[in-house]
Amino acid sequence: MLHAARLLDIRQGRTVSPGEVLVQGERIVEAGTSVKRPAGAEVMDLGDRTLLPGLIDAHIHLFLHPGAEDLQTVQESVPQRTITATLAARDDLMAGFTAERDMGTEGAGSADTAVRNAIDEGRIPGPRLRISGNAVNILGGHEDAMGYNPAQHVLPNADYANTADELVAVIRQQFKEGADFIKIYETGADSIVDGKLSTPYQYSEAQLEAAVKEAARVGKHVAVHATGEPGTLFAAQAGVVSIDHADQLSDETVRLMKEKRIFAVPTFTIFEYFAEHAATPRQAEHERALLDTKISEFKKQVAAGVPMAVGSDVGPFPHGTQARELELMVKYGMSPLAVLQAGLTNGAKLLGWEGKIGALEAGYFADVIAVSGDPLHDIGVLNHVSFVMKGGVVYKK
Repeated sequence: MLHAARLLDIRQGRTVSPGEVLVQGERIVEAGTSVKRPAGAEVMDLGDRTLLPGLIDAHIHLFLHPGAEDLQTVQESVPQRTITATLAARDDLMAGFTAERDMGTEGAGSADTAVRNAIDEGRIPGPRLRISGNAVNILGGHEDAMGYNPAQHVLPNADYANTADELVAVIRQQFKEGADFIKIYETGADSIVDGKLSTPYQYSEAQLEAAVKEAARVGKHVAVHATGEPGTLFAAQAGVVSIDHADQLSDETVRLMKEKRIFAVPTFTIFEYFAEHAATPRQAEHERALLDTKISEFKKQVAAGVPMAVGSDVGPFPHGTQARELELMVKYGMSPLAVLQAGLTNGAKLLGWEGKIGALEAGYFADVIAVSGDPLHDIGVLNHVSFVMKGGVVYKK
């Protein structure tokens, strides 16, 4: 049994005091201000802390680390990158992220299947994972290997698909190799022209619809990297499960996302990191302009009621530091409670674990973290998680 000064009731949107959680095996039996204390139960008193559900990051890259993304595919073997991913999974778990959605191995194929399975089998520590394999991209698109000597045949960071038929074939191969969902690059590269975002789309609405239908055939979903119009509209029309980055959404795209409950995943942290770690002043100016545009558009999206989930795009910046995403979503217009509900309630839905994670309630997995302070008053306390339990197993105390 866990006891602490406070407990976050995410469904009611409040912190109760004190807080207790009774755990049996991998599940929560009871949670609230007081719970039954069966004879012989071990009591862990966490003192002046707040108990809350394990955090959910809906946009991560376990196979990436800080440094040039394109060169990681070229210079590092898949076994080496799998070791990197294993260490990243541990770092994310220790930071309080007990469930994550990996949005592509960026050139490591289906190696994420091995990492997910090893975590599920209890062989290595890490979050519950939903994985997408190598992601999908067009020839010459956002994740292709550009700027190299063509005679070298440098591999892209995603699988090629240039038509609807090729999309279906790639999707079937990725599901065969263990993917839980499909990640498609729908826009890029991004530029700011006369103060406005400009980004070419990669797939038509009809092509994306073919992909969505093929995934749905086996009960799965498609998520897209899509920063702006018209790609974001095509994705919403096709019925994807999430539009990640979502820097620019038209009124019609917003309407469709609200109607179909398609989640926007803003990923502020990666934009901030790139702006602060650009290689040249010109690149820094470009990244800052993208971030400024994103902030302005995000405020409009929040006001319009676009469904939100929390995803950081961690990988190009250090794993285990992505609680910064929740801070930035508060900084740019959401309340701490709204961000926590986006992260936990919507995150659980987006990952397909609704009713299993994202709340401290009877029957849910015992994914519990603890922090000093109250995240409803200071979201920044989530940067310092002092206790982590996943599935009833304590990983950090």
